[in-house]
Amino acid sequence: MNKIAIILIIVFGVTTSYSQDQSIPYTLADRDRLIQVEANVNGMRNEMNSLRNEMNSLRNEMNSLRNEMNSLRSEIDAKLESINSRFDGIQIQFDGINQRLDSQQTFLFWGFGLLFTFMIFMLGFILWDRRTTLAPVKIEVEHLKQTDEQIIEVIRKHSEFHPKLRELLKVAGML
Repeated sequence: MNKIAIILIIVFGVTTSYSQDQSIPYTLADRDRLIQVEANVNGMRNEMNSLRNEMNSLRNEMNSLRNEMNSLRSEIDAKLESINSRFDGIQIQFDGINQRLDSQQTFLFWGFGLLFTFMIFMLGFILWDRRTTLAPVKIEVEHLKQTDEQIIEVIRKHSEFHPKLRELLKVAGML
């Protein structure tokens, strides 16, 4: 085992020393490329800074638009509140009109009810008055009919003894 460990140490030592032994060639082309990369990086930094500035200006514009929207919202809320108060006033007026119409409707119901009640009472009174007025007349007519029949009967009996009267009664159609 010791032998294996020594072999491993030697292998690792040789490989690491070989990797450090290489030299890095740096040419003029590499230097030019590095300068171009630095210039591109500086250009990108400048562009990023200008983009940051534009983003900050857009943020400022967005904040001002938010402020304007909030002010418009508050104006709209105020106008809606005034409109709602107007509608509440109109609703109160409609409620008053509805109450007046209800009271007039109730008045009409009572008025027509009393009118029809009075008409029915008058009809009943008229019928009652007719019956009470006609009752004595009916009794009188019945009495007159009886009297008339009695008179006719007496005249018939009397016509048995008087031939001229009998003839007159025949002509009159009473015999």
